[in-house]
Amino acid sequence: MYRIVKKEVLGPAVVRMEIDAPLIAKKAEPGQFIILRVDSDGERIPLTIADYDRIRGTVTIIFQKVGATTDKLAELNEGDFLADFVGPLGRATETDDLKKVAVVGGGVGCAIAYPVAKKLHSLGCEVHSIIGFRNRDLVILEKEFAEVSNKLLKMSDDGSWGEKGLVTNALRQLIESGEVYDEVIAIGPLVMMKFVSALTKEFGIKTVVSMNPVMIDGTGMCGGCRLTVGGKTKFACVDGPEFDGHLVDFDEAMKRGAMYRDFERHAREENCNLLRAEVK
Repeated sequence: MYRIVKKEVLGPAVVRMEIDAPLIAKKAEPGQFIILRVDSDGERIPLTIADYDRIRGTVTIIFQKVGATTDKLAELNEGDFLADFVGPLGRATETDDLKKVAVVGGGVGCAIAYPVAKKLHSLGCEVHSIIGFRNRDLVILEKEFAEVSNKLLKMSDDGSWGEKGLVTNALRQLIESGEVYDEVIAIGPLVMMKFVSALTKEFGIKTVVSMNPVMIDGTGMCGGCRLTVGGKTKFACVDGPEFDGHLVDFDEAMKRGAMYRDFERHAREENCNLLRAEVK
């Protein structure tokens, strides 16, 4: 059993939890993920490691309430326990020999981008972070990014926070102003990563994206997380979750990601109905 040490609501549907998991904290690196179950009857869900503290033995996760399981997870409080918390899984972000990097985060993807920016900053890399949200109410980790970024650009779709526009607008502005990057790391919605990759390909800048397809076992056996990268089949859980953004077939990934939306919606509605019945 894994105890929830700390819980914090970051936004209308976004929650941060710090979990007591010393063995995972000892080995965790940016870019990796865990798979958890809320209870013994629950489904397995993958969540990227948002932070870790090797001394305290804790691992931080940040998640958005988008389905029945994340709704159930969000109902837990400090002192409650998770049935399973397995990791670290996946390949860690490659940070060696990087001197100047642009880290681009979109929405809840910023929770994945932050530990990468933090690690690069700790290694002495010059970090330019671009973070984007639909509006001010959805902003998370602004202070944390400011602490690990040499330059921070803030974007919102409606202009209620930072500059109005897309993260690609800000990235293009930086590149065309003369900034030269060893690499761009983009993490967020698939469509965002697709267009960031298209932009950087135009300028010949190496780009890494973090993929989060449907995943069950996390060991490559189920095949649910398969992607096409450079014309070859890859599995996000063992080959990734980070890949060369210029080689990922984003259109296929988006099509596969939409396959279970109706099922997820029905599962969430059923869970909500059960909760209402219990309250009555």
